[in-house]
Amino acid sequence: MEQISVVLTTVPDAATGARIARCLVEEGLAACVNVLPGLRSFYRWEGKLEEGDEALLIAKIRSERFAEYERRMREIHPYSVPEVVALPAAQVAQSYLRWCLEQA
Repeated sequence: MEQISVVLTTVPDAATGARIARCLVEEGLAACVNVLPGLRSFYRWEGKLEEGDEALLIAKIRSERFAEYERRMREIHPYSVPEVVALPAAQVAQSYLRWCLEQA
C-alpha cells in the first residue's frame, strides 16, 4: 500500500518558503506544501547558540520519493544544511491519501 509522509523544513522567511513550495508542487515532488511564517528557532551552529526568525514548510509527499525530494531540496534551499525531516503519516483519510498520491 502506498504511503505518504509529512516533511518538515525550516526556511529563512515566508517568501523563500513560497518559492520553494511552488517549485516542489510544480515539479510533482509534493502534493501540498504549507508555509507557516512566524517561527522562532534556537539551535547550535558551528559551536554557537543561534536564534532567529524562520518559516516552516510542511510538505505531503509520497514516502517512496523521499530521497528524490531531499536531493531537490538541497539544490533549491538557501541553507548549507537544510532541515528535511520526514514523519510517516500513520493514519490518513482515504480521500486525502488518494488525492496526495495522484498529485505527487
